[in-house]
Amino acid sequence: MIDCGIIGATGYAGAELLRLLSSHPEVGGLSLSSVSFEGDAMERVYPNFLASLKRPGVSGRLVNQDAVVEASDIVFSCLPHGLAEKAAAECLAAGKVFIDISADFRFGDDEETFKAWYGKSWTNKAVHAASVYGLPELNRALIAKAKVIGNPGCYPTSAALGLLPALKLGLAQTDRIIIDAASGVTGAGREPSKTTHYPECADGYTPYKIGEHRHTPEIIRTLSGIAGTEVNAIFTPHLAPMNRGIVSTIYFGLAKPATLAELHEAYLHFYSGEPFVRVLPEGMVSSNRYVKFSNYCDISLHMAHDGKTAIIVSSIDNMVKGAAGQAVQNMNIALGFNETSGLTMIPPAF
Repeated sequence: MIDCGIIGATGYAGAELLRLLSSHPEVGGLSLSSVSFEGDAMERVYPNFLASLKRPGVSGRLVNQDAVVEASDIVFSCLPHGLAEKAAAECLAAGKVFIDISADFRFGDDEETFKAWYGKSWTNKAVHAASVYGLPELNRALIAKAKVIGNPGCYPTSAALGLLPALKLGLAQTDRIIIDAASGVTGAGREPSKTTHYPECADGYTPYKIGEHRHTPEIIRTLSGIAGTEVNAIFTPHLAPMNRGIVSTIYFGLAKPATLAELHEAYLHFYSGEPFVRVLPEGMVSSNRYVKFSNYCDISLHMAHDGKTAIIVSSIDNMVKGAAGQAVQNMNIALGFNETSGLTMIPPAF
């Protein structure tokens, strides 16, 4: 059994991590920190935890960050972008595994790109150089040996999984890939804003940060690494009137002639050993409805009328496979547990 710590536990991703780790068979102790609610009890912030935190080794009391790092074998950070470096360095020096859910460790040693898009500088470049991008379907072998893991963003996870087989197998033209993606409001975090205020978003479907969303460089970096060449990807996010989920509709020209059946068979074969990627039968359409509260990514394949343009629909729960669930999956890999431990929940049908 291991002791886990969550820094920034009262945000949506932190609370989702606590939900998953509370029933994980390998987790003993749980320590939680929060700047906003230090000294309070987690169940007062989220009453859904009223009974689940009453077990040995688990305290719902919110303490400071240093206490969490000291008490834990593995630390999850759910802090805002630019704040995870100190805890990551402490964990690395102590030989502990550190998994960050912000963007701080998604760019390897490329500080220039991170600074350009997130406006933050690094003070400990060695920690970033030691980090691994935590997309299991792409970097499983590296994650198994890593001490610092940068959990991918939610949009990049959906986009990368939708395109991974096509780019790896040379099926997609890389000069122009279009990614239209819609996210639930939880993707904006727990702090309210005018955009996420219920009357503003309840009955609308709105593109935002067109041409300038901060997940763009992560998507391009990941897709280019998969393809082994520069990928030109145009990404447009949309805010959808739902709590959870991401649905990405992806368009690319075929690099060589293929039927829909051949494309479908290629994806089925490529993902045949992946526990959390479900390639849907031909004729079905991927939807966030059927991955909610789960760590699955559902992929459906389609062909445009010209027979030359593939259309991929990739759906995830932004709070699970797009954040906390993927972090737990990375923990399982890094610590040698069964990769599916604590993540075998079946999505509800309605």
